[in-house]
Amino acid sequence: MFRKTNLMKNHIVITAFLCIQTLFAQTTAFSEILEEYHSEKQFNGVVLVATNGNIDFLQCKGIGDRQNNTPLEVSSQFKIASMTKVFTAVLIMKLVEEGKIELDKTINQYFPEYYGEGKDKVTIHQLLTYASGIENQLDEQGMEPYQTMITLDDFIKKYCSGNLVFTPGEKSNYGNTEYILLQKIIENVSKKSFGDYLEEIILSTLHLKNTGIVYSEEKLLSGYLFNEETQVFEKEDPYFPEMYFGAGALYSTVEDLLKFDQAIFTYQLLSEETTKTLLTIHPELGYTAYGFWGSTGWGSFKEPFYYRTGAIQGFTANWIHTLENKKTILVLSNTNATNLYALSEKLYLASLAKK
Repeated sequence: MFRKTNLMKNHIVITAFLCIQTLFAQTTAFSEILEEYHSEKQFNGVVLVATNGNIDFLQCKGIGDRQNNTPLEVSSQFKIASMTKVFTAVLIMKLVEEGKIELDKTINQYFPEYYGEGKDKVTIHQLLTYASGIENQLDEQGMEPYQTMITLDDFIKKYCSGNLVFTPGEKSNYGNTEYILLQKIIENVSKKSFGDYLEEIILSTLHLKNTGIVYSEEKLLSGYLFNEETQVFEKEDPYFPEMYFGAGALYSTVEDLLKFDQAIFTYQLLSEETTKTLLTIHPELGYTAYGFWGSTGWGSFKEPFYYRTGAIQGFTANWIHTLENKKTILVLSNTNATNLYALSEKLYLASLAKK
């Protein structure tokens, strides 16, 4: 009995030692990748790698405020740009789950004041997959629509009510128009402001204390655009970030985003059935899901995964969730100098203990 007990103790000690060694080696690999991207590829931001929701690596590199030389922190709040669309899609699907919205109904069912050509032709599903066919006036005008403060209703009238440029559902053409319309539909159906409904359904439920709508008067990190010719970082142009509405108006941290990630993929916010609808990939529409894109495997990712990117005036963001190894990789930056997807690939390989 004594010998057997000692053998068991020795086995536990050896196993623990090997686990610590593996963890140390993996953490070292993550750190080396981050240092390489910081020193050689201008990376400035925060990275998080998790398995099954448990953080394997969390670290930041670089400067938050270049005017005052203030360093970034792992808790720094970044504008997450189009990652906002996942939050908007979840809110829509919550209303679907409650029987208040049907995906095959058209815009006028929930927004009767809308006067664009697509009002009785474009469905909620087509809005969620960028397949509305509504003219994308926003991309053509660059930053101009976001540099004058107007109401959501006026913004929709001016920029999101154009003619149909292709038959709804024919293809997916990515832009912000659809998700701005979805914010209006959320407000009409829930009878609450987008911010209040977001707080009720997602932020309070998950205790996301560092996520919310970016208002121009708030002091957050500045974004910096990298000038390839001069090799200098230039501060973002003035604009009203809240004018991106349900398409891109949120800020967050990597740790809050991990909580949101886990809540989606473990059915904490929506039922399993509703979540499966949210995550259904539509190959005929550019492999869109609702808010996300999906892939059966690409490049270094030899397993199915979902991903979401974001970019706005220097702020860039990348979010990947793999389905077999349950890896979550989140990268937030306040510059546009680095290829975050390539960085995410390297972090993913390190998380699998590969070279």
